[in-house]
Amino acid sequence: MIVPQKINFPKITDPRGNLSFIQFPDQIPFEIKRVFWTFNVPSGEIRGGHAYRSQDEVIIALSGSFDVVITHYTGIEERIQLNKSNEGLFLSSKTWRHLENFSTNSVSLHLSSKQFDQDDYLRDFKEFEILSQDE
Repeated sequence: MIVPQKINFPKITDPRGNLSFIQFPDQIPFEIKRVFWTFNVPSGEIRGGHAYRSQDEVIIALSGSFDVVITHYTGIEERIQLNKSNEGLFLSSKTWRHLENFSTNSVSLHLSSKQFDQDDYLRDFKEFEILSQDE
């Protein structure tokens, strides 16, 4: 597992409004195969709660803020707040995560290295622990 890392995207400042962009391979370490987003998350709800076997992902707070909580196989948690639309969080495969503490009107954008595949999900933390310890 590669350590989660923040990625700063280019920010072009303009009095009419700022612009950011993402290009492969300049800002993101994989070719994007899938894009999805979450929005209108009710107060107190949690999204995620899984890892991927082989998929890498970048998560961006397009609007508002939320916390990405990473749980290492040892049980230690790391909390990273995302609140800038020109900053993303790179998560490699085999990174257990969930998202919480969504602000009103927040939007989380997810850029994935693979197309959707239900079999790529690790939803059982015990299975995740075993796979992570083998690496």
